[in-house]
Amino acid sequence: MMRSLFSAVSGLRTHQTRMDVIGNNVANVNTTGYKSSRVTFQEVFSQTLRGASSPSDLSMTERGGMNPLQVGLGVTTASIDTNHVSGNLQPTSTMSDVAVEGKGFFVVQDGSTRAYTRVGAFATDGAGVLCDAEGRKILGWILDPATGLLPTEKTEALLSPIRIAIGSNMSAQATDTVVWQKNLDAQALAGTPKPVPVTVYDSQGAPHSATLTFTKLAAANTWSWAVNTTEADLVLATEAGSAPNLVFNLDGSFNNTGNPFYHVTGTHPGVANMHFTFDFTAVTQVAGPSSVDPASVNGHPTGTLESYTFDSKGIISGFYSNGQTKTLGQIAVANFANPGGLQKRGKSLYVQSNNSGDADIGEAGISGRGTIAPCSLEMSNVDLAEEFTQMIITQRGFQANSRIITVSDELLQELVSLKR
Repeated sequence: MMRSLFSAVSGLRTHQTRMDVIGNNVANVNTTGYKSSRVTFQEVFSQTLRGASSPSDLSMTERGGMNPLQVGLGVTTASIDTNHVSGNLQPTSTMSDVAVEGKGFFVVQDGSTRAYTRVGAFATDGAGVLCDAEGRKILGWILDPATGLLPTEKTEALLSPIRIAIGSNMSAQATDTVVWQKNLDAQALAGTPKPVPVTVYDSQGAPHSATLTFTKLAAANTWSWAVNTTEADLVLATEAGSAPNLVFNLDGSFNNTGNPFYHVTGTHPGVANMHFTFDFTAVTQVAGPSSVDPASVNGHPTGTLESYTFDSKGIISGFYSNGQTKTLGQIAVANFANPGGLQKRGKSLYVQSNNSGDADIGEAGISGRGTIAPCSLEMSNVDLAEEFTQMIITQRGFQANSRIITVSDELLQELVSLKR
């Protein structure tokens, strides 16, 4: 039987495989997070009809060396490679949609198996757990119950599903610190008052109005302060031992030599006793209008979670009806030394293989891992122009191999006809 017949059959087979890959790429041109594949060919092996001979010396009577005489016996698939180049980002209006901009994969729990995906079309289930479209839980880090903060070390051992329960409650918090900022006029006359209103919260989250009055004293760079309220049931008093005056340095900065403290106590029927610390370190005294006001008051009433968003590191911030923002968790990103070695599991999932390397799971934007793009989805990286070009080349290769089979069959027919 003619060797060309078998070579052409192998050519048909490999070009069919290539066409299968191209067809799959085109079919997934609009699949979120899809990574295109390519096929490479290689020669199977060659039959050696004559081996190579070594050349002799420069004598005119001797023969030179000869190359080997070999006939190739077909083609086979060398590799089917996955192109992990990032696709373009498509903005969406869904707050739970995210994309990895750069290298890396989201980590999901698929039953007892950990899998990886580039598809960030997430949503919360009935329990508020962040999941993908088929209910696989998205893994990351949650707040430490003891500290109320994310873990300092983002290790793989601390991974867990992330819960974002819209409508969940934030407890009220009593005010205990008021940070003041801006300026007191250094040119104000002695006895000049500067009243500033401030709202504080009790243990049940109810707001109370108070006024802090700054008064310029005759002593250089010195102001007194006093707190009062117009609420009949609220009693405020300066705590014993609090520094009675505010003293400023010659350059106008606040002088906290000796670490003086400024505390106020308050009582109101039906709630726990209040205790406020006033922080004046950001207040200055320079020439100009007195503009001092509270920069931040840490108390707040109760509220419910209304929405959330992701930042570039995957940290999830929740926005509550009381105007407060709270960190809810952080999604993890995994990177691999050889992403092309990952094994496709279907449904846009990958699993670790012997040649992918171990998963390097950590915070987005660190150690080569890509950043998180909120309200975005990654589009397929299929290049249709490239796929159609490869389709034409593959078609011509298939046609050429089929022609080889036709001609080889005709030659065999001529051989069979010799018996006549």
